[in-house]
Amino acid sequence: MLIRENIEQHLAELKAWLATVQDEPPERMDAFFTARIDGYEEHMQIWAEAYRRFAQLLPPEPGKVLDLGVGTGLELDEIWAINPAISVTGVDMSQAMLDLLAKKHGDKDLRLICDDYFHYNMGENQWDTVISFESFHHFLHQEKLTLYRKICRGLRPGGCLLLGDYIACCEEEETLLRDIYLEKRKRYAVPDGQFIHFDIPMTLEHETAILREAGFQTVEPLDSIAGATILSAVK
Repeated sequence: MLIRENIEQHLAELKAWLATVQDEPPERMDAFFTARIDGYEEHMQIWAEAYRRFAQLLPPEPGKVLDLGVGTGLELDEIWAINPAISVTGVDMSQAMLDLLAKKHGDKDLRLICDDYFHYNMGENQWDTVISFESFHHFLHQEKLTLYRKICRGLRPGGCLLLGDYIACCEEEETLLRDIYLEKRKRYAVPDGQFIHFDIPMTLEHETAILREAGFQTVEPLDSIAGATILSAVK
């Protein structure tokens, strides 16, 4: 699957941007998103087409849905436009974002929980479908493996994780961002276990390998639009 049209240009633009933020201290994840709530939905419209495609790729009978990193529910806007009866539990660490989501969709079958999804108890064999859009690319390999194992346990047999996320175009991008992320954590003495906002995407090969290691039986890339790659992982 083609992740980026022009890898050389993408890497050049990424390195130029990194040079402008190299001395900026990292922000805590929840504080980063809460501070940007006013312009968040407008900014995320760069993935408008990807949100629509994500909704189209949801299983036709998704059953009981868990949305991790739900934010203001931009993926749910598209999902409910197709089927407004879908029942969703949404988890996010920003209460401000959840408040906006509740205001938009107070008429839907929606339960909202302010928590980080590493801490949230997903249970075992509880969910038919777990979804997430542009959230998991902030975590390292071992953190993702822990999270994916937790999601896999929470899904019922045959259940699906539908993931839309930032996937690195190549190993150079993955390594570059991971090294800068680790350097920032060290330079600013970020405590272990504290989440910061910095993109550390993995290649499709590495992302797929972690999902399989976590226990998913079938992992399939479905589409890639504007830098958002959509994968299906079935328990």
